[in-house]
This record gives sequence, structure tokens and C-alpha cells, in this order.
Amino acid sequence: MPKRPKRPCSYPGCPNLTDKRFCPEHEKLEAQRYERYDRDPATKRRYGRAWKRIRDSYAAEHPLCEVCLAKGAYTPTEEIHHKLPLSQGGTHDRSNLMALCKECHARIHAERGDRWHNRETR
Repeated sequence: MPKRPKRPCSYPGCPNLTDKRFCPEHEKLEAQRYERYDRDPATKRRYGRAWKRIRDSYAAEHPLCEVCLAKGAYTPTEEIHHKLPLSQGGTHDRSNLMALCKECHARIHAERGDRWHNRETR
């Protein structure tokens, strides 16, 4: 299957072409901007150093996306997902975690409407 054509980087004034939203040069800058201005401070507190250790050890134990694996596809893990979100009383307990690829993770959040619809409840 052919790849999609590259498109311009979304960073203002950047002419670089990329497969993603931002070119490698601006991807890190955009992540820093999001962390500083757009991410909820309460969320930042829930995802500290302890979470990073838990996430990394869980990803090492589950190297493949659990949703894709159930469908018979072998896709590497890129995200660790909380089945019950921390904002709704979930914990970092391993029974509440799921190893997912970026596509499955985005699909789950899009279906639940977490990113845009529940902003008032945070």
C-alpha cells in the first residue's frame, strides 16, 4: 500500500514536509508548549516520576498492543492506557492498565470523547 504524501509542518512559518503533524525540529517544541499552557495542572500532578516508572515496566512486560493482538495483528506498544481514568477514580494498578499502539489509544479516547467533551469536568 502506498504511503500518504508528506504535508507541510503545522508549526507557523515552517516549510518542512512531514508524515506527522509537526516536523522533528518542531515536534519537541510543540510538546513543551502543550505541557506548559494546555495541559491541566491537576493532570500534570497525577503523571509524575512514579507513573513513568510504572509505565515503562508495564510496557516492557507487554511489548505488543493488547487490542491489535486480540485481532491477530502484531503492533508494538506505544502508549499505556488507564481503563478507568485517574480523573474518575482510577489508579496506576496494573489491573487498570492496557498496552496500546497510538492508533488504538486515539480511537478509545475519541469514542469516549475524553479530549474535548469532558474539559469542563476536569
